[in-house]
Order: sequence, then C-alpha cells, then structure tokens
Amino acid sequence: MRLGFFTRVLDDAPPAERYRLATEQIRHAEAYGFDSAWVAQHHFDGEEGGLPAPLVFLSQVAARTERIRLGTGIITLPLEHPVRVAEDTAVLDLLTGGRLEVGVGGGGTPSSFAAFGHDSAERAALYAEHLWVLRRAWAGEDLGGGNRLYPSASRLLDAVWEATFSVPGGARAGRAGHGLMLSRTQPRPAEQPQATLADLQIPIVEAYEESLPAGVAPRVMASRTAFVADSRAEALHYAELGLGRRRLPFELPSSDLDSRITAFDVHLGTPQDVIESLLADPTLERATDVVFQVHSVDPPHPLVLRSIELLATEVAPALGWLPSAGARTT
Repeated sequence: MRLGFFTRVLDDAPPAERYRLATEQIRHAEAYGFDSAWVAQHHFDGEEGGLPAPLVFLSQVAARTERIRLGTGIITLPLEHPVRVAEDTAVLDLLTGGRLEVGVGGGGTPSSFAAFGHDSAERAALYAEHLWVLRRAWAGEDLGGGNRLYPSASRLLDAVWEATFSVPGGARAGRAGHGLMLSRTQPRPAEQPQATLADLQIPIVEAYEESLPAGVAPRVMASRTAFVADSRAEALHYAELGLGRRRLPFELPSSDLDSRITAFDVHLGTPQDVIESLLADPTLERATDVVFQVHSVDPPHPLVLRSIELLATEVAPALGWLPSAGARTT
C-alpha cells in the first residue's frame, strides 16, 4: 500500500494564500513519509476547486520537495490540447526528477466546456481522442509533418491514471494498462439509493483487473475523505460547518449531521474512529494506493496539518502502510 495526500486547494483564503497553504500541506505530507501528493483541476468555480493550472502549481511544489511523487487528480483532458499536455508533462517530469504521475479524466462541469469552444455532450469522444494523441506524443510517434515530442517522455506511458465512475471506464483503463482512480464519493444510481460506495466501486475494480493485459500489475487508487482530529467532538464541529455548506444532487431522508457524513462518504474522528471506519470499507483491500483528502469537511489549515500527522503516524500504519526511511514518526 502506498499513501497519498490529495488537495482541491480550497482553504478559506485568497488564491495566492490557497496555493501557499496547499504547498505547505504537501511538504508536511512529505515530511511524514507520504508517498504521493495529488492536486485537482477545476475551471472558473473557486468554491468547488481552486486550481485551474495543476502542472504550473506542481512545478513550484517540485522545487520545494525532494522525494514525494506529484500527481494530477485529474487533468480534464477534453478541455486541453493533448500535444501541449504532452509537452508540459514532459518538461515537468524532468524538473521533478521523474516524480510525476498523470491522472486524467473526462470530468469538468458542463458549463465549463463552452469557454473552451466545446459541447459537454462531446466529452467522451474528446477524451478518447485526446488520450490517444497524448500517448502517441509520449511514445515519440510522428504527430504530423515529421514533428515528435521534445523532450522525449516515454516514461510517462507507465504513469497514467484514469478516473472513472463506471464499470466500462474501469475496463477501459485496464485494457490500456493504466492505473485506476476511484473517487472519494460518487452519485448513487436511482435504482440503488442505499448503495454503499463499495457496492459501486468494487465492480469497477473487478472489471479493471479482468481487463489488464497479461503481466501488467494493477494500480488501483482509492481516494477517501478522512479528517482525523485529537477528539471526535472537534472533528464533528468542523464537519457540521463544512458539510453544511455542501449541496447534494439528491434529497436526504434526514438533514442531521450523521446523514450528511454518510451521504458524503466521510471518515472522521479520532485516529481509532477513522481506523475502524476505513477497515469497514472493503474497496480498500483492493487498492494499491490510498489517497486522503479533507474535502468536503475543509477544516482550517492547522487542523489539515494535524490530520496529515495523525494519518501518517496512527491511521495508515493500522491499514498496513510503512513510512519511508527518514519520515517523522511523532
């Protein structure tokens, strides 16, 4: 098991301060032995995600870290020119010393597509085409007119992760030999309103594993919301504030805090609370990488740092994770 930290860059602060705090959180995760750090990409909506340019942000994080792997979770590939993504990732991978992981997906809110001259109904076709071009570029193939990617970046062919909510998406990622990215939560289908997250995600993992080419090792990343605090009361206080601000695309049978914690698939409380909650999630038994974020609770920055510490020193070891040499243990 590899341990990751994920941020949507949503601290309650202006953009420049958000970026500074997210950088500090990633450095803190590295100091405590986390194996990877991931950032989301969102366009236009600062309330949903604070970072439209993840590769630019990761370039400055690379200069302030030494070991931790740096990943995109995700690049919204239908809205990007794939050759430019290939060029930027090739340069960034060199600058990081080969630490880059490239998560891609077809996501993005429908309203974002118009600003890029696309129709959101075309996202699946755009995603498939752009991923095909991106891989050809990394492979050093002719992109037209005899042009090939410089600098070369064939290593990145083995650093691709695909995000999906669906079984066909899992099979697609498996056939390509890519990593599979599972979300911290996902919508419940109308016919399964009481389904657990594992009910939805284990079939995706099974389709992925069954589709992998022979000899290709699975890479399954499970992202989870986990806010670990020194007391359960403290965790619940900030959960009530954070989850109370979030809208759900469906009606809850009750508006109480416990219902919102369940609906958002949140793990929170003391280290022991979170350990017990995570051990009840059978999807994590299939994961090679478990990546934690504090969204949708979004507590203040000092408590994000404290949660990182408790995840590394108490929660993750109980799940079978071993910190890297030199990591802080207290």
